[in-house]
Amino acid sequence: MSETKKHIEKKVEEAEPVKFKGRYIEAVGRRKSATARVRLYKTGKGIVSVNEMNIEQYLTPVLVSIAKEPLKYSGLAKDLDFSILVRGGGKKGQAGAIRHGIARTLVEMEKDLRPALKTKDLLTRDSRVKERKKPGLKKARRAPQWAKR
Repeated sequence: MSETKKHIEKKVEEAEPVKFKGRYIEAVGRRKSATARVRLYKTGKGIVSVNEMNIEQYLTPVLVSIAKEPLKYSGLAKDLDFSILVRGGGKKGQAGAIRHGIARTLVEMEKDLRPALKTKDLLTRDSRVKERKKPGLKKARRAPQWAKR
């Protein structure tokens, strides 16, 4: 068997979906047009599953750090498991929605974390969305080039 086949087989093994069992705390996070349903399992090993994939496989390293920001500030990254279903938007909007949802579940689990997460602005839903295009304009505000003659 060639090395490439071994490498592919190893990736297939890693892509096995993780099944979580037991009671959970659920919250919804939103950003732009992305929505994330986040389930927090208290007894865990620090696994974060997004759409039945590991978060490192689903998002780029920069977006993973954005999504896991609430865990960094709470210090509970190794003790909790998360099962996340995210729909809509692009990858960056989805990472923001995951971050919002994780922060909400952490506050629901432990009320003492609220001030720390609130000061870092992790509990506020970022309401900025793309502005609609207006008639007679090229984009939302971009007007066609003006010609004198």
